[in-house]
Amino acid sequence: MKKHYGRFLIAALVLIPIALLAQSLAPASPYSDQGEFSKAEEWVLSQGAAESIAPELAAILGVGSDRLPVKLKSFRTTDGISLAFAVSTNPKQEGIVLSALKTIADKMKIYSVGTAWLTDGSGTLRRTIGVDASGARVLPNSSRASEFKNIKAFFVKKLEAAGPTITSSPSPRTSATAAKRKEEIK
Repeated sequence: MKKHYGRFLIAALVLIPIALLAQSLAPASPYSDQGEFSKAEEWVLSQGAAESIAPELAAILGVGSDRLPVKLKSFRTTDGISLAFAVSTNPKQEGIVLSALKTIADKMKIYSVGTAWLTDGSGTLRRTIGVDASGARVLPNSSRASEFKNIKAFFVKKLEAAGPTITSSPSPRTSATAAKRKEEIK
């Protein structure tokens, strides 16, 4: 019995490094960015500003005909384009709207020009709309798919730059203030 146990132990010790090496060489899952996109959604929900999407845009995106309440994170590029990540806060109208819009002030009116995309927590593209002076219209998803991928990556990078990962459960660590109070109670 000891003889077989020894052989098993040696075989296990040889196979463990091989298995670990195989894991590190395995290609990353094509869906690995889904988890990061979901974390970006949590980040926007926890730290975004309360805003709303106009009823006309909500209707063309297919998320209702009323104003859509959202939490929003927006960043302006050097060329004046606002990149926005908006998460619906209405449980009956779920969705995430990513947009790249530039506001134009004409002689008589102010309007936006650009693209908006409807997606979900997994980052799957559901609808693409083009916005210009005449309004918004549905576009084929393939027409702006690379731009959609770039804006998703932009917000994942912004999340990473924002600091520690957002978690849905409270941290088990005790703050310095709480630890001090415990010490004062003793």
